[in-house]
Parts: sequence; structure tokens; C-alpha cells
Amino acid sequence: MGAILPITFPIYATIGIGWLVVRRGWFAPADMRVLGRYVLDIALPALLFHAVASRNLAEAIRPGYMLVYLAGSLAAAAVAFAWFTVTGTDRPRRAAAVMGATCPNNGFIGYPVMLLLYPDLAGTILVQNFLVENAVLIPLGLILMDLSRPHEGLSVPRRAAAILAGIARRPMVIGLALGLAVSLMQIPLPEAAERFFRLLAASASAVALVVIGGSLVGLPLRGNRLLAAQIASAKLVLHPALVALAAALLVSTGMVALAPQMRVAVILSAAMPMIGIYPVLAQDYGLEGIASIALLLATSAAFVTLGALLWWLA
Repeated sequence: MGAILPITFPIYATIGIGWLVVRRGWFAPADMRVLGRYVLDIALPALLFHAVASRNLAEAIRPGYMLVYLAGSLAAAAVAFAWFTVTGTDRPRRAAAVMGATCPNNGFIGYPVMLLLYPDLAGTILVQNFLVENAVLIPLGLILMDLSRPHEGLSVPRRAAAILAGIARRPMVIGLALGLAVSLMQIPLPEAAERFFRLLAASASAVALVVIGGSLVGLPLRGNRLLAAQIASAKLVLHPALVALAAALLVSTGMVALAPQMRVAVILSAAMPMIGIYPVLAQDYGLEGIASIALLLATSAAFVTLGALLWWLA
């Protein structure tokens, strides 16, 4: 336990600072939105760009890692969909539950954890997670939520294309695409550019955690708490368990080669709480209460579950 606390304590202490400064009124909730925009639109895009552009493409992209993460995540989505169908959950809540169970917050929480655990690999791990989440997991959740309500005019493929186009316009996606282009063309980054991107990337971790803590203040907490608890449990237990199973199966059959550190990283990545914008996405369906409770439960309980997982994987 003594080896685990140095990793989990700084993460949750920083989240606690964010919660405290908003709770006491030293920062306004609107300030957290501004800081969040800085992380999403400046710091993380710079981090992703640098993580790919400063490496050979073969080092930056790890297909085996992504296959394990994708297989386990899709399995978690299928199990969650089946469970919430069998339990009689209506379509909008079922769609929101599947998204909550399979879309971890690796930008705001996962990256800081990896930075403490594997500082030399943290950027590379974030790139793999980001590719899987933004290419498959988040679009899948958004498409399920979109399909849960009636639409007139646009067909399903066009609605899916619109969702993917919106994701492609995100600064983080653009930063990653530019990094891939620089890596492919083998353009060396000047020392001044290296320092610039490292400076911006270094600011992402602490600011992101403060934003998470501050965003927990004032969440709407009215909704089906039993359903919210099931969503949080699926995110913290089901998702990492199925990614661990995918890793065991794919590695044992020789389909992928995964270094021990990357194996730990992929399981931990799946064990993170759901994305911070989860309540915002659910708001369009009147489900922000359930999403907020699930987010609060998952973020709080992850202090214990992540610690237990780190102890088990160590």
C-alpha cells in the first residue's frame, strides 16, 4: 500500500483542491469551464502533437495495445448493452449507460496517473487511448444516444457521419493529425519547438485534475441512483476486467505482443472514471442527473478501485 499511495494521493489531492476552491467560492464554476477549455484546446493538443511528432511512427503507434483496448472496450459495451436491456432500462438511459460504462477520462485523470507511474511512456499511452476512444468508443456512445430518440430527415449513416465530423474538428484530433504528419515526413522538431510543446504539455496534468474537482461541485444529483451506481460499477469494474481478459487472451494466443508496462497501462486506462463531459452529453436527453451521480460515484470510488488495481498489478 505504501507504494500505491504516492501515485493515488497526488491525483486525488489535486482533485480535492479543485473541489475546495469552487466549494469555498474562491473560483467560480465558470472558471472551471475556462480552464477545461484550455486543457482540451491547448495543453492536450500540444501534448498529443509532441508525443507523436517527436517519435518514429512505429514507436508512437502501438497496434497491439490498441487492439487489446478496443477488444475489451467493445466487449464491455456489449455486456453493458445486454445488461441494461435485460433489466428493462429504456433506450435513452441504456444508451447513456453504455457510454458511461465504456468512455474513460484518460485525458484529465488517466494521463496524470500514467505520468506518475510511467513518465517516459505517459504521452505514448495517451496517444493510443485517444485514438481508440475518439475513433470508436465516444462515437459509438454518441450514435447510440442519437439513435435512442426519433429523428426525421437524416438517415442513420448521415447522423453517424455528422458525429464523426464533429469529433474530427476537435483541437486534440487536429493536434494528433499534425503530429502524425510530422512523424511520417520525418521532420525534426527544432529545440525551441520541443521546449514550447513540452511547456504546454506539462501544464495539462495539474490543471486537468483541478478542473475535475471543481466540476464536481454543484452537479445535479436528482435521478435513479441505483442505475447510476450500476453505471459507475460497470465503468470501474466491468470495463477493466474485460480489457484484462482481452489482454490475457490476445497475448496468450500470440495475436499481440504487449510489454508488461503497457499491459498494466491498458488495464488501468480502462479503469478510469467516465469522461468529465458525460453529464453535458446526457443533458440533451434529460439524463444529466443520472450521469452526474454516476460521475460523482465513479470519480470518488476510483480512489479505492485504482489503488486496489495498482496493488494487484504491481
